[in-house]
Amino acid sequence: MTSEPAVGQLRFVAVGQDDPLAAPLIDELAVEYAERYGGNRTRVHTWLRSYPSEEFDPPDGGLFIGLLDDEPVTGGAFRRFDDTTAELKRIWTDHRHRRRGHGQNLVRHLEGEIVRRGYSRIYLTTGDRQPEAEALYLSLGYQRLAEPLPAEEVYPIAFVKAVGTAGPDR
Repeated sequence: MTSEPAVGQLRFVAVGQDDPLAAPLIDELAVEYAERYGGNRTRVHTWLRSYPSEEFDPPDGGLFIGLLDDEPVTGGAFRRFDDTTAELKRIWTDHRHRRRGHGQNLVRHLEGEIVRRGYSRIYLTTGDRQPEAEALYLSLGYQRLAEPLPAEEVYPIAFVKAVGTAGPDR
């Protein structure tokens, strides 16, 4: 028998990019990126939504929202970077719920999903105006790289972490 989490306990649900539960993640990230890096919120929102949603679909990816009493408070995604590496994307915690461990719980949940999918490494990039993100990744054992790996988009701060073991299909 599966039990529901107690009131006030974070639970994660898998969603698609167009799921209404994912809307706060995309909306608040657009505002935050526009404020931190200078830009138009609408353009940033369009850019965030420009990723093909199938990149975050199983079996190669996933998008998860953390709910607290059925309210979306944290979320993030991963997609295939290469045969053995998943890439974290869109790590977010609602500004009203920060500094409560939700971001750490989210990344740990994503790591578990990534290992279950057979990946052995996690890669991510973040901007140079997000010291909170950098501190989060360092606290969770990610190693900062001297420069980002070759990819379609490049942010100045890159991290990598070895996880689990590669499965037979990777």
